[in-house]
Amino acid sequence: MGKKYNGGVKLNRKGMAQVVLEWFQDNQDRSISVKRLYDELRLKTHPMRSMCLDVVIDLLEDGLLTEKDGQFQLKQKKTVIEGTVQRRSGGKNYLIPDDGGPAIFVAERNSAGASNGDKVRAALFARRPHAEPEAEITEILQRAKDTFVGTLQVKGKFAYLLTPDKNDRDIFFPSANLKKGKDGQKAVVKVVEWPDGPDRNPVGKVIDILGDAGQNDTEMHAILAEYGLPYSYPESIEREADTIPAEITAAELEGREDFRGVTTFTIDPRDAKDFDDALSIRQIKKGLWEVGIHIADVSYYVKEGGIIDKEAFKRATSVYLVDRTIPMLPEKLCNNLCSLRQDEEKLTYSVIVEMTDAGVVKNSRIARTVIKSNRRFTYEEVQAIIEREQQGGTESLPGDEFTVEIMNLDRLAKILRDKRFVDGALAFDRVEVRFDIDEKGHPLSVFFKESKDANKLVEEFMLLANRTVAEFIGKTKPGITPKTFVYRVHDEPDPERMSNLQQFVAKFGYKVKSTGTPVEMAKSMNKLLADVKGKREQELIETISIRSMQKACYTTENIGHYGLAFQYYTHFTSPIRRYPDLMVHRLLTRYLAGGRSVNQGKYEENCEHCSQREQLAEQAERASIKYKQVEYMQDRLGLTYDATISGVTEWGIYAEIIENKCEGLIPMRTLGGDYFEFNEKDYCLIGQHTHKRYRLGDHIQVRVTRCNLEKKQMDYELVSSDED
Repeated sequence: MGKKYNGGVKLNRKGMAQVVLEWFQDNQDRSISVKRLYDELRLKTHPMRSMCLDVVIDLLEDGLLTEKDGQFQLKQKKTVIEGTVQRRSGGKNYLIPDDGGPAIFVAERNSAGASNGDKVRAALFARRPHAEPEAEITEILQRAKDTFVGTLQVKGKFAYLLTPDKNDRDIFFPSANLKKGKDGQKAVVKVVEWPDGPDRNPVGKVIDILGDAGQNDTEMHAILAEYGLPYSYPESIEREADTIPAEITAAELEGREDFRGVTTFTIDPRDAKDFDDALSIRQIKKGLWEVGIHIADVSYYVKEGGIIDKEAFKRATSVYLVDRTIPMLPEKLCNNLCSLRQDEEKLTYSVIVEMTDAGVVKNSRIARTVIKSNRRFTYEEVQAIIEREQQGGTESLPGDEFTVEIMNLDRLAKILRDKRFVDGALAFDRVEVRFDIDEKGHPLSVFFKESKDANKLVEEFMLLANRTVAEFIGKTKPGITPKTFVYRVHDEPDPERMSNLQQFVAKFGYKVKSTGTPVEMAKSMNKLLADVKGKREQELIETISIRSMQKACYTTENIGHYGLAFQYYTHFTSPIRRYPDLMVHRLLTRYLAGGRSVNQGKYEENCEHCSQREQLAEQAERASIKYKQVEYMQDRLGLTYDATISGVTEWGIYAEIIENKCEGLIPMRTLGGDYFEFNEKDYCLIGQHTHKRYRLGDHIQVRVTRCNLEKKQMDYELVSSDED
């Protein structure tokens, strides 16, 4: 404001203070007389000059200015601070310090052209009493990203990329850099020149045209590109995979334990093509069972350092969107050579455990094996067999010849599961949103995927295998340092978050421990989750509870897995779709052969990379679900639904429709009949005159009024509530 102030504009005392302070902040190395300051600020009238003098004296008394021989200067040099830029709705910019301090305001004129998420160095201005802290960005250390996804707007000889995120700036480029893109198409643009100030746009060039906006492939590719994830597989890698021989040599078979004659089967979703785990079971003697958890031996086919391996590491994970899978490995490997398909001999890495009828693991070993799956089961087929046996039914079902094996695995899995919860494992069973879609990708209906006995059967044995492998490497004799390994860890909850959760659930009449031993806190959390089952606030409290937990990640520093109540845990069971599992397989091979420990620093960097890619993949999956929800509701504009208040903010109410879990915003401006204030402490809006309250978890009725596919947003209108 100081630079743009026109002396002809009359200021009040507050405005004058802002103008004067901004001048000194913008000219911190200059000293100036009051008379010269009048000229700089173009103050012509006596009242304005008198007010300016009073403000300068106030700043001097506040300790913000120094004075020598009638020359005034900013007293404190700017304190240097580093952090991340956060551009918020409403046009305000903030710096989030790396040291965890409070957010610091950054005026647009002091933003140095920084974009949302950029790592920057900034100068903290001398703070005036009772004013919020303010900073000026002096250096951009690392751009959050240099490629953006959006819609092209072509105007003659130049064009812009309009991004759906209003916190991003539109990117300018000459039409020569359009790569034949047309107005209204979705594109990926790389920034080649960043602005050095707030009044210029970044300059870019189109690197890929995704297609016409609104088309399913275009939009799914746009979601992947938005998160920096690949949406196609390089042909050179596919060609390299095609050269890998399918035949298994006799020499390779001789060095492996043979399970081809043991009853073995896979259990996967109906639409799965990559079967990376199988289960075998046989009775050793009365009361003792041998269970084999067989995992695709990807490391046999994917050699470390090769071009397939480098591409797999770069991706680090397969990505699962609503209507497609973007694989980590080429199709020939993930759906063919490595996939444990029925009636085909396959190379595997196996954890073999001996278990009693009581579910006690008496012995375990890890071996490279060869299997031949007897049957490819779907979860639904196994679930049907389990339910029939539980209910004493007699109807014939597909896969009946394996009923004994399935029921024994189910019985042992339930024992393992019960023991985990006794030991303090958390019982989060979240419902997943899924869609029935047509051949063009358009959503026809919404359904919920719930974990049933068949899913839990597979889950328990995969957990057992992962834990066994982690213990084999990490659990050493006293005085012996474990070799470097890749662990999947989950830290204990942050006490402050748990305290906030405790206060939140208390508003609904529930209790949860915020302190105590891990087992005590876990059991308290499980009791809370059990108490809210079937209640109107169940979804809300489950969501808030999950947010109070730490995120699981990969690391070489083992701290255990709080959520599973395991002291040692890794990921070993999905090397087709997770790179950490492939690293674990290779480390096992090395250490089983007596090899020395690998470089921990290198593997820690690999773990960090894999954790970051995992988070991006999860964000992309959620974005694809949100897009399909908006697309689904677009066909239902004007319809009324029962909903639950899922969020309360200063700009409105978020409501989730009960029958399909589609969430939309009821803008504050549409809540008629009163002026509503946001009560952050009690998570509610309160009418100033009527005292009507809208609280988290309240049941309401909403009407769908607006669907914005570009921004993946929906607006609802409040029809009625419990308060009416």
